[in-house]
Amino acid sequence: MNNKKQPHTKLAIALSLALGAGSCSSAMAEITLYDEDGTTFSADGLINTFYVSSDIDDVDNSLDRQQARVKMGFLPNWIGFNMTKQAGDLKLGARSSFWVSINDSDPVRAGSAGHGVTDTGIDVRQFYGTVDGTWGQLLIGKDFSLFGRANIFGDELLKGYGQAGSDGLVDGANVSFGNIGTGYLYPFPNSQITWRSPTKSGLQLAVGIMDPNKSAVGSEEDSPRLEAELTWQGSFDKTTMRAWLGGMTQESSNAAGDVNANGLSYGANIGFGGLSLTASGFDAEGVGTAGLANFVSSDSGDVSGYLLQASYTLNKERFVLSYGENDGGTIAGANDLDAENTALAWFHSVNDNLKLVAEIDRTETPTRETDTVAIGAVLSW
Repeated sequence: MNNKKQPHTKLAIALSLALGAGSCSSAMAEITLYDEDGTTFSADGLINTFYVSSDIDDVDNSLDRQQARVKMGFLPNWIGFNMTKQAGDLKLGARSSFWVSINDSDPVRAGSAGHGVTDTGIDVRQFYGTVDGTWGQLLIGKDFSLFGRANIFGDELLKGYGQAGSDGLVDGANVSFGNIGTGYLYPFPNSQITWRSPTKSGLQLAVGIMDPNKSAVGSEEDSPRLEAELTWQGSFDKTTMRAWLGGMTQESSNAAGDVNANGLSYGANIGFGGLSLTASGFDAEGVGTAGLANFVSSDSGDVSGYLLQASYTLNKERFVLSYGENDGGTIAGANDLDAENTALAWFHSVNDNLKLVAEIDRTETPTRETDTVAIGAVLSW
């Protein structure tokens, strides 16, 4: 048992109940519904369900317990719609996606009668338009933010399960957390105006202004949140390489003082043959509320994390070994965000649209160790 100091976070539980986690910009195999006169309209989606068994070992023995669930994994279920239209020298586009919880039984909120509750919810995480030209692309609307975006999109457990280190994740009506809080922060969808450069020699720069996050009720933000991400992709002989660097900055003023929030995210992936190796991390101050998201915190506490992963693909099988951790706190010198997750996963591709998953996770916080076994299926189109 990991006996570090208590990091317990009611907000972490509240977030896990209120919001799903995980992200994916679009499915790999969309279905074209219309394609005429330079205009296309298509749909994509994902459905996943897992049988999950969790075994909790807490420093307070009265909190030890086992829990069995049938629920979705790291990704919520979603359906998305895409449009493109050629308009002279410009290519116009749009995407809307609706993310759905399938989980019904929530013993935390079922009431004294012990009956389950229907808790299916719909979350609109993407609703944006794009304009593409020789100068790059302009995105307007709501999409996942840039700081830490490549870290989470590159997680080998994206279609798996991941960490479930709190009661809110074990019992909650939404997703598990992948490696959110144990390797990276969640790049919450934001209203934004983002420009992406044309890709040259494998390099692409994205710069965006985001609707700022409030540090407290009634806080003042006199400028938007600024985020950026530089990505590079290349290949040499039979080796593929990918690297990224992201950043964010924002100021917020409240009755307690000013919060200067800044962050840096980074990572690299190399693949050769069936082997893929990924290392990523981040370092930030003034963000990390609940250790989960890029929310601005009330104090300029420091939080950092890293994620190390290896996967090997052989025909229809992919095997993943993963370790990640977050360290720091929402106030200076605290360790209330400390958590780590170790995972072993097996993905079997039945075909291009159906994957079977088996995964084992051990999530450790300063006061708790949670062992999780998840077995499920992921259907995408």
